[in-house]
Amino acid sequence: MFKILSKISLNSRTSRMTLSAPSIANSAKAGQFVVIRVDSFGERIPLTIADYNKNEGTIDIIYQKVGFTTSKLDMKSKGEYISDVVGPLGKPSQLMGYKNAIIVAGGTGCAIVFPQAKQLHENNCTVSTICGFQRKEFIILEKEICDISDFTRIVTDDGSNGNKGLVTDALLSRLEDKTQQYDLVITVGPLPMMKAVCAITKNFSIKTIVSMNPIMIDGTGMCGGCRVSVNGKTKFACVDGPDFDGHKINFDEIILKDKNYSYLYPNKREKNCKLLRGCSE
Repeated sequence: MFKILSKISLNSRTSRMTLSAPSIANSAKAGQFVVIRVDSFGERIPLTIADYNKNEGTIDIIYQKVGFTTSKLDMKSKGEYISDVVGPLGKPSQLMGYKNAIIVAGGTGCAIVFPQAKQLHENNCTVSTICGFQRKEFIILEKEICDISDFTRIVTDDGSNGNKGLVTDALLSRLEDKTQQYDLVITVGPLPMMKAVCAITKNFSIKTIVSMNPIMIDGTGMCGGCRVSVNGKTKFACVDGPDFDGHKINFDEIILKDKNYSYLYPNKREKNCKLLRGCSE
């Protein structure tokens, strides 16, 4: 049993929980995730470790209320318990040796990139962060991201925060600034967004890491649901990733696979998105 030490509503559909999990916190690194089960009758869902504190033995998870299990999780309150938390799972992000990085995130993908940006910052890397949301009310982690970034640009689809635009436009603007030389781009968010980001960075020959979040059930590579094609070879996001070279990912294949789930379940958000690690808009 894992005690909920705090629960904060980030907006109308997104919450953040701090859990007591000393053994997981002690081993956790940026880029990894956990698989949780709310109670003994619940399903297993993967969620990114949005933050961790080794000294206090805690991990943070951020989730959207998009399906049965995440809604059930959100009914829990501070002081109550979650039945099972397994992790840390996945390979840690390899973030040493970089000098100037750009982080590009969409929606709750910000929860995934936050620990990566934080580690880069602690490694004395210059960090530029670009985040995109549907509307101002859905912006999360703004202060936390600003605190660890040397440059921050937050855009919204409708311009409700005063910055209307796409993350790809903001990225291109940074890359075209010849006064800066970047050696890494990390992107997390909807598949079309990540595909577009990788197309841009490939033209600039900048190493690009994507954190893949396909359907994932067991988190150990046994179910095969999280298969992705990387440089023509089959990989499993849960054990081989979730980080991959974005220029080697077959995005068209994974987007088609994602659409197949949408066909099976017309209400994709309820049936499919609840399974996505850090489900992004």
